[in-house]
Amino acid sequence: MTRPSARHVLPEFTDRTASGHRTTDPYARLLEERIVVLGTRIDETAANDVTAQLMYLEHHSPDRDISLYVNSPGGPFHAMSALHDALTYVTCDVETVCLGRAEGTAALLLAAGTPGKRYVLPGSRLVLRQPALPEPVEGRASDLAVQADELNRIRVRTEEMLARHTGRPVQRVREDLERDTVLDARAAVDYGLADRIVPHHRAARPATGAR
Repeated sequence: MTRPSARHVLPEFTDRTASGHRTTDPYARLLEERIVVLGTRIDETAANDVTAQLMYLEHHSPDRDISLYVNSPGGPFHAMSALHDALTYVTCDVETVCLGRAEGTAALLLAAGTPGKRYVLPGSRLVLRQPALPEPVEGRASDLAVQADELNRIRVRTEEMLARHTGRPVQRVREDLERDTVLDARAAVDYGLADRIVPHHRAARPATGAR
């Protein structure tokens, strides 16, 4: 599994075991505690990596919560949609936590966490943003019409998903997506993207991994 890269060289931890020594990195340590980190742009690779971790943790302990920490500028709708479906497919409750930023599709992913277990840290910055094509589109008029129809379909789907997860009317969400809507932690909670602001881990819930 390709792990997200926090720096050029990740620090390693060496533990003494009965059979000798074991060396791990921070992401492996976090996975042992059922913590998954999405700290990159959401693309196909990131979606597959996080999905694999969610599926592994569900298989290992289907009755224990998973914590998904989000610090992402977002990314293509299709990559986010695959991860969103995985997040809602697993039987475990998935606690989502924003630290840093959750922009565009990353904000939608944060909102898709288990109701009552969606958190933002005080310094979080969330941005609601309408979908856009990943690169300039060129081609015949018929090809451009197909791309326009697809972009409109994605826009409608994004509005429906945000409305479902936030409890806001679709028309209100549609208006908010007409331009970038920047939200601080309090505004994100008021909007329905998260349930609580948590200043530290102990304020979230008693123990990670417990129902």
